[in-house]
Amino acid sequence: MANEAMQQNWAEGAAGWVANEAVFDALFAPVTAAILERSGPAVGHRVLDVGCGTGTLLEKCAAAGAEVVGVDIAEGMATAARKRVPEATVIVADAQTTDLLGEAPGVPFDRVVSRFGVMFFEDSTAAFANLRRAAAPGARLVFACWRSDEENPMFSLGSQILMDRLDPKPETPAPGAPGPMAFADKDRIDTLLDAAGWGSVRIEAFDFECDYGFNGTDGVEERLTTILGGGIGRLARDQLVPRIGIDGWESLVEEVRGELRRHLVDGALRFPGAVWLVTAANPV
Repeated sequence: MANEAMQQNWAEGAAGWVANEAVFDALFAPVTAAILERSGPAVGHRVLDVGCGTGTLLEKCAAAGAEVVGVDIAEGMATAARKRVPEATVIVADAQTTDLLGEAPGVPFDRVVSRFGVMFFEDSTAAFANLRRAAAPGARLVFACWRSDEENPMFSLGSQILMDRLDPKPETPAPGAPGPMAFADKDRIDTLLDAAGWGSVRIEAFDFECDYGFNGTDGVEERLTTILGGGIGRLARDQLVPRIGIDGWESLVEEVRGELRRHLVDGALRFPGAVWLVTAANPV
């Protein structure tokens, strides 16, 4: 499998994502709804979900009557998606290089969708070209990807306290490097899709609210759990516990908890999210 670095990253991170599935589903519900509105899955459609995670889009598209196929690079994610959407075909593969119709035989896909799953390829042009090869003429591509770090507290609120204690710190990714912010540059998305042969590209700014208080709590523990289960949280624990001990680690976690409490809005942790919603078509 290509893209070994991301394969390893998501193999380690899948457990935290699966454990917090309900939190992420609630946080990203507005993005999910926007993707579904633009893709319009329906009876008679065959839908491919790229980076399907635990199966949120698969479940929604199946409920609309579509035949659904998911591809994810992490076995942990795929296992959760199969359990959640038993009628789905879910394959563990790198969508950049895999013969998708060979792994999931059937007619070409009428819809290719993704919620935060397409930013991790080593060669994005090759990946989008591979997705287009599996798509029917006239098929629609719809995906969401993050805009900049500065617009998205999701990637710093609370976790920055842990990041500041790391030594050595992770290297800052170069602009466009595989990772959550790979497509922060709108013009780069347009260039990549054009080079991969997709047409009728439209890129919209979409703003929404990340509401960690979705279940009636203040959301602090929900946010804390996702931080500790994420990449920075796992790295910080592995690096810092041997240095400061369990008591020191618990004290640091309490510091993060206090920082989150200082950002409550009307009694709950809420902050903005900023993504690009991208649509394109496979030319007929």
